Amino acid sequence: MGYKVAIAGATGNVGREMLNILAERAFPVSEVVPLASQRSVGQEVSFGDKTLKVKALDHYDFSDTDICLMSAGGAVSKDWSPKIGAQGCVVIDNSSAWRYDSDVPLIVPEVNADAIAGFAKKNIIANPNCSTAQLVVALKPLHDRFGIKRVVVSTYQSVSGAGKEGMDELFDQTRAIFSAGEPKTKKFPKRIAFNLIPHIDVFMEDGYTKEEWKMVAETKKILDPKIKLTATCVRVPVFIGHSEAVNIECEKPITADEAREVLRSAPGCLVIDKREPGGYITPHEAAGEDATYVSRIREDATVENGLTFWCVSDNLRKGAALNAVQIAEVLVNRGLLKARKKAA
Repeated sequence: MGYKVAIAGATGNVGREMLNILAERAFPVSEVVPLASQRSVGQEVSFGDKTLKVKALDHYDFSDTDICLMSAGGAVSKDWSPKIGAQGCVVIDNSSAWRYDSDVPLIVPEVNADAIAGFAKKNIIANPNCSTAQLVVALKPLHDRFGIKRVVVSTYQSVSGAGKEGMDELFDQTRAIFSAGEPKTKKFPKRIAFNLIPHIDVFMEDGYTKEEWKMVAETKKILDPKIKLTATCVRVPVFIGHSEAVNIECEKPITADEAREVLRSAPGCLVIDKREPGGYITPHEAAGEDATYVSRIREDATVENGLTFWCVSDNLRKGAALNAVQIAEVLVNRGLLKARKKAA
């Protein structure tokens, strides 16, 4: 049985990755429909060995579509997701528009797949923020075994998290610097080439940025509301792959060897942790891969039951497109979705 799947925002970084991953994982589709704004109509996108023409989201009828993978931004999702859901099509949304709605499940399949059962209230399921997705995949097995009380995380987030414009800006600025030109700043508040920017999303009253707040709110909703978390989110001059330096404080005693063993058997995690030069993961190796990689696992002697580790994942895949497709797979595998239109 195949499902009719629409991709809203199909011409963006994440939309294209969603098309790739649906094909790679042989998701049971009867038809795939790429959708975007009026200005992208007629553009071509790839799905497996097929080339598909983009249609207008504004004029599309969702009444015979089973799943809409939504990656068209928060404003579009806020407006369109309820309308699409009302037509009986399940929306899996990659924006932050619905993550904090109590009637919308926020899902990372390796962590809280059971929470998906509540999707029918609005026919909307939320995908977490890219930096939260990989973090909770690594935290979940440790929390189950040792009881995490507090998390301190610093993120090193690639420019692809800011979309195609972010990647273009890093490329253009780097080229300008090498050719003795003047790097122009449009997308980011300061120069990103050969630099770091400790600011992602808008500033809030308490001095944290919204990206940092998202990590707190989403970790609590996905994993455990009792966990305390503080984050510093930094944009770095890397094209693809988010990295995180994570420090945790647990209720039970924890050793590096125990943590390594727990993480090695956890779904979605890959431990690469040799205590030698190059014996760890970097975003360069994680790009294009599905796993959440964990390296540099060591005990923190400054707190009781403390542990520190390094965590890296492809933000376009596990941080966005892969997680959305995995959510769709959970719907199908658990029999929560019946195809509305038989494949021709």
